[in-house]
Amino acid sequence: MLNSLKRDFPSSIVVFLVALPLCLGVALASGAPLMSGIISGVIGGILVGFLSQSHVSVSGPATGLVVIVFSGITNLGSFEAFLLSVIIAGFIQIIAGIFRAGIIANYIPSNVIRGLLAAIGIILILKQIPHAVGFDIDPEEDFSFFQRDGENTFSELIRSFKYFSWGAVIISSVSLMLLVFFDRVISKHFRWMPSSLIVVLIAILLNKLFENNFTYLYLSEKHLVNIPPIHSIGSLFTFPDISQISNLDVWFVGLSLALIASIETLINLDATENMDPHKRSPSPNIELMAQGIGNITSGFLGGLPITSVIVRSSVNITSGAETKLSTIIHGVLLAISVIAFSPFLNLIPLSSLAAILLLTGYKLARISVFREIYSKGSNQFLPFLFTVIAIVFTDLLIGVMFGLAVSIFFLLKNNYKNPFLLERDTHNIGETVRLELPNQVSFLNRASIKDSLWALPIGSKVIIDATNCNFIDSDILEIIHEFKSIVAIERKIQLNLIGIRDQYELSDQIQFVNILDKEAQQKITPDEILEILKKGNERFTKGKWTEKYFKHQVNATAFGQNPFAVVLSCIDSRTSPEIIFDTGLGDVISIRIAGNIVNEEILGSLELSCDKIGTKLIVVLGHSNCGAISSAINSVNEGNIFTITRKIQKAIDQCAHMADPYEDEDHVFNHVVKANVHNSIAEILNESKYIAKRIRSNEIKMVAAFYDTKSGIVTFEDKGMINV
Repeated sequence: MLNSLKRDFPSSIVVFLVALPLCLGVALASGAPLMSGIISGVIGGILVGFLSQSHVSVSGPATGLVVIVFSGITNLGSFEAFLLSVIIAGFIQIIAGIFRAGIIANYIPSNVIRGLLAAIGIILILKQIPHAVGFDIDPEEDFSFFQRDGENTFSELIRSFKYFSWGAVIISSVSLMLLVFFDRVISKHFRWMPSSLIVVLIAILLNKLFENNFTYLYLSEKHLVNIPPIHSIGSLFTFPDISQISNLDVWFVGLSLALIASIETLINLDATENMDPHKRSPSPNIELMAQGIGNITSGFLGGLPITSVIVRSSVNITSGAETKLSTIIHGVLLAISVIAFSPFLNLIPLSSLAAILLLTGYKLARISVFREIYSKGSNQFLPFLFTVIAIVFTDLLIGVMFGLAVSIFFLLKNNYKNPFLLERDTHNIGETVRLELPNQVSFLNRASIKDSLWALPIGSKVIIDATNCNFIDSDILEIIHEFKSIVAIERKIQLNLIGIRDQYELSDQIQFVNILDKEAQQKITPDEILEILKKGNERFTKGKWTEKYFKHQVNATAFGQNPFAVVLSCIDSRTSPEIIFDTGLGDVISIRIAGNIVNEEILGSLELSCDKIGTKLIVVLGHSNCGAISSAINSVNEGNIFTITRKIQKAIDQCAHMADPYEDEDHVFNHVVKANVHNSIAEILNESKYIAKRIRSNEIKMVAAFYDTKSGIVTFEDKGMINV
């Protein structure tokens, strides 16, 4: 707590100094008693600060509600009746928090939030320059582009240089230099010392110096903080007119206040979380309830409606606040100041406070912020930029709505372009188009899915896979139903629908299965089969396996098989041909025996595969780290293992000349593996007249292959097919 207080207390003083004139400015602009702004500032700091989960957000009267407050007081006829609307707004906010309405804060994009912060920085700079040069006509808290005096931000800026005060310029310049110097030098050694307080004290002394020695530089009361005199504690408070409870206009104003105040609070809460160095995430629902309790209290005591205020929160964060203790202390200071310190506070030049806000604005709107967002691409930068421009030229809520509209445009655009995975794969049955739907498919995806399906050529084979979907909008199901029942039939498109279950009963209606039929088996060539195996192994090594839909393949192959290749491989558990070649059920015949050796039974199986079943390619597959080869090299001959190792011995003898002590052992081992594969091929050709004859006539072909257990890559013999 002590470590936190060292940072929170100085920051609370800075927030207090900034909040004091801002509270008075909001009350003045709203047509409400000046003390109502202070009361809401105290309640926002102490009560809301205590109830809120946010560590850095500061609540109080906000400029975003000025128009509603001003019109509400005017239409209801009295400030007392308006206070009843504030109480009603508070109860509505509590109900909204209970029903978790704060969830909308999670749907505000970060680029819009960062645009809000950058815009506030720019507005602070533009709005505080007039105060920095002594042109204090406009209230401190008037941050709207179109001002209530008929001017706008830029015309006010131009006017200020016609009526500026040299005394204000000197004080604001000295204050800025002191703040920058303090941040870079002194604060590293004296974190507990509030720089803003030092700046304010020096500004007061400078103005006193001007009063005594340079009267033409002296800043009069209109350029200073102006807290109205307090005659008694009772005079501070105004109480609501409860008799107006049946007035529908009171309820309408209360509802309007609740809606706008809640939206502004949630936006600002998200923005402060974005600025928080610790990225702490307060509950927006608890924040709504805290704001509601604050507004009920404020309404009963004669205060203005309360929201989370981004300017004060920004000052709080940039001043180094660690916990909500800073917010609470600032509220306490506000309460004490108006009673005990108002004569002293009324000596503070507004130009010194302008310097504090100018530096805060610079920190929020640094060029590096724009450069960082720009580097993320137009999808991020344009909503950010539109938010900044819209807030500067309108106000916070309208600007955020503009930013959200641009973000939604890019969301729709991105959903149109890439709402699903569309792949074209060439398998044994030809080219297949596979459309994989994402986890959530909404109406936003409707146009792009329809365009993709309707653009498919006549006679296509299409798989629509929804196995990963948790939600499919009814609009999407309707599109798929129309495609299946009308378009696919008219254009002779073969369609598979996987994992879709709805009122149209689309699930598991398979019009084709990715297996080889007899006709395709007879047409396909050995070279084409080899390419299929190579591409399958490439998919395997890249982790891009095709969906097999085994359930449907089981049904389709129940009464026959038409495989295209037979693979003679080792029994090693890592070398399953169906997996390493990414093939489906019924695509290959797998003959497995330790050391991929050949005997009479193996020869019979090969001949049966080629003659009766119709395979056209024989692959003899060896692999690295083969246990059978290792056993043969180590002369393991116990029991029936000898029937395997004696067959491999020939390959060992052939590679005996490579037994160089400086030769890599794995390299020599793999030479034995490959020699053993070639010996098996030679034995097949020598012992099976049928296979040799079919190879000579080019009806079938045989190829040697080597599987690397480390990489998963299958390397086929460089010289290609084995011929006799």
